[in-house]
Order: sequence, then C-alpha cells, then structure tokens
Amino acid sequence: MMKQLLTAIAFVFACLPLFAAASDKPNLIFVLSDDIAQGDLGVYGQKLIQTPNLDRLCNEGTRYLSAYTGTSVCAPARSSFFTGLHMGHCPTRANREIQPEGQRPLPADTVTIAKILKTAGYKTATMGKWGMGMFDTSGSPFKNGVDHFFGYNCQRHAHSYFPNYLYNDDQRFEIPENQDGKKQVYAQELIQQDVLKWVDANSSNPFFLFYAITLPHGRFEIDDQGIYKDKPWTETEKNYAAMVTRIDSDMGELVELLKAKGIDKNTLIVFSGDNGSSFNPNTAIGKRFNQTMDGKLRGFKRGMYEGALRQAAFAWWPGTVPAGRVTDEPWAFWDLLPTFAELGQAEIPQDFQPDGYSLVNFLEGGPAPQRDYFYWELHENRPGPIQAIRWGDWKAVRPAPGADIELYDLANDLGETTDLAQSHPELVSKAVATMNEARTPHPDWPDPATAAAAKKKSQKK
Repeated sequence: MMKQLLTAIAFVFACLPLFAAASDKPNLIFVLSDDIAQGDLGVYGQKLIQTPNLDRLCNEGTRYLSAYTGTSVCAPARSSFFTGLHMGHCPTRANREIQPEGQRPLPADTVTIAKILKTAGYKTATMGKWGMGMFDTSGSPFKNGVDHFFGYNCQRHAHSYFPNYLYNDDQRFEIPENQDGKKQVYAQELIQQDVLKWVDANSSNPFFLFYAITLPHGRFEIDDQGIYKDKPWTETEKNYAAMVTRIDSDMGELVELLKAKGIDKNTLIVFSGDNGSSFNPNTAIGKRFNQTMDGKLRGFKRGMYEGALRQAAFAWWPGTVPAGRVTDEPWAFWDLLPTFAELGQAEIPQDFQPDGYSLVNFLEGGPAPQRDYFYWELHENRPGPIQAIRWGDWKAVRPAPGADIELYDLANDLGETTDLAQSHPELVSKAVATMNEARTPHPDWPDPATAAAAKKKSQKK
C-alpha cells in the first residue's frame, strides 16, 4: 500500500512541470484605441477629461513615453502589429478602401500573431474594428488566425457609432433599434459586452484578445455625455471627452472581470492609441484639450512627427510588469508579435523574419532591446508618400513626397522645432541610406524620396 502511495505521489510531482508549463502561458490582450493621444489621459497631463481607470492601470503597471505606432493611420498601424513588420516591409502601408465595404486585404498566407499563438493552444478573438479585409478575401480574420470576431469589419462603416448592423463572426448582426436614422443602441456597448462574454467563457485556457476599440475616432458620437453634459463646451468637445471616459470605464470593467475570474495575475494587457491625436493642435478642440501637452509633441494623425507616432501606452500585468515605472525607452507595434510569441511559448515560422524584437525582458523591468533604427512610411493621398526614421536620439523626417530631409535631435528637441539638416549633412546622408535599406520596393507603395507630390484638386468656381 505504501509503495502504491509513493508511486502515486511521484507521479503527481512528475506531472507538476507539465501543469506549470501550461499555466505559465499568460493571457495576452492588446487594446488599440482609435485616435486616442497621450494628451487625452490624466497621467500624461490631461486636466479636463477624466480617466481614473486608465490612470490607475498606468500606475499599477509601466507607462511608456516612447511607444511607437506602426504608422500614423489606422489600417497600416494595426497591420504592423498583426504581422510584426514595420512600414518598409508591411503589406499594408496606407488606408485603401474597397467598395462596397472593406479595406485592402492582407495577402494570402500572411504570418500573423493570431496564427502563431493558435499553434501554441491559444483561443483568439478580435472585437471592435478589423479593417484588414472582408470575410470573402484573404484578409478575413478567420483566414488569419482569429477564432471569434465581433464588431465592424470596414473602417468606413465604423465611422457610425449607431450603425444598422455589426458582424458577429462573419454574419450580419442587425440592430433594428438604429434603423431609419434612430440612435438607440450604441455600438461600443454591444462590443464591450461581447468582449466580457468571450473573456468569461475562455478564462480557463490561455487566450489572445485584440480589442480594437473604435473610440474616440470621429464621427464624434456618444450615447451619454455624462459628467460633461453641462460643460460650457461645444457638442463635439463634450462628446469627445465622454468617448475617452467611456474607454476608461470599459477598461475598468474588463480588469474587474479578470480579477473576478482569478486570472488578473496571469494576464498581460498592453494598451495603446493607434496614430496619435486626430486634431490639429491649432483647432479649438485641440487647444481645449491641450493635445500637444503644452507643445511637448509636434504633429498629429497622418504625419511623421512625434505627436503622430508616439502613443498613449502602458503595460499591466500584476506581479510581472513593474508597478509605477515610467520609461522613455522606445519600442514599436512590430515588437509585439515576437513578444507575444515568446510569452505564449509559440514558434515563429522559420522562413519568416519579423522586424520587431521581443520585449519580454523590457516588460519585466529590464532595458529595451537595442536596434539599428525605427522606420515609418505612409502612403495617403494627402500629403502623399512620406517617411521617417529614428536611430538613437536622431530623427529624420521626409514630410512630403520628394522633399528634403529634416533632422531633429530628440534628446534636446523633443518638440522637433529646430531642423539640423544643414549643420549635419553626414547624418542626413546616413538617414537616406538607412531609409533605402529599410524599405522593400513595391509598385503600390512608391519610394517617398522620388514620388511626385500629390496634385491639388481644382477649385470649382
């Protein structure tokens, strides 16, 4: 009898590493808020918009001052995250619409973070806005590793916060209460409830959630202005503030669910905006909410300056990510694929080389990985192909197609106010050479150095 008991005990201890290995795989959540900026959050200095939950999560985790997007508009920014590629290699380098609904799809056989994590046993989901291909294309979420989807597939459709329908997986989810112009059901409420339902249902196994929140992107609509209703502001300003605070309350609900399920200490949340503020800082609303943080960051959406590329970002993982840490060490969206793969003990295909570096040691309190450069480009109709590169504290910007390079010393001029190109021609030459090295030529994405400037539309008389 004693021998049998000892054998059973030995078997249990022999199995412990297997169970430990399974539990070592954390849940991975990337929350991408569409157009939120550093200047919108209290911990970054916002005085008028209330973000108590986000501020608390920043203080309970690590806040990043130099977290870089893939580029400064929506589809390529999320594609950079999903593929682990910067804009020199990413298959999507601009917003490209497809009629009647959807965007340019990810190519067939694209390596994605969701595909990689599924090989390691992860359940995967995306809620909010997809924007990387309709369901009948190679860019469908279900052809790219996603088990469950709820929300908007198309970015144009996502401009309405009171839509007639959303998608539940690949099926239209009709919202009759919003038919005929009525505004009774707020889309974010449905999306948030689906997130909570899915996390609750999958809390017993490792999961990957890409929560692509559409707020506070315009059109600026909200179902309840809440504490801002009686402010002496414009309706747009009230709505925008309420949308940011709605993100805050929804994040609070998500974290409370993780705690209630007992999985908060095994869950990493990375939160970020996708392309900085959407407001020109010289507009009334930009001034109202001090989007530049007293001129700290220059630029906004669709630009290559720091105000467009640096995001409001933090990582939260109780007991693993250091609490109260604030760091200016840079990282970028394309780092998250190798990071999540390492944390999920998932193999990256041998024939695929991501542009990013694993941030696991950095997340845990160590230094950020060393690299040669960060690279961005963008191919919107306005202003046309543009690009930027950062190495060390030097930043080079080509602000228009074929334009001369501007050069900035971010260590001493974070606001990018003084162009040093004339006094450092050797650094300009280095920037141009590295830009050429960083990008793969593609007929759809002309070289910003040689591309023609966008033509202005003729004025109708």
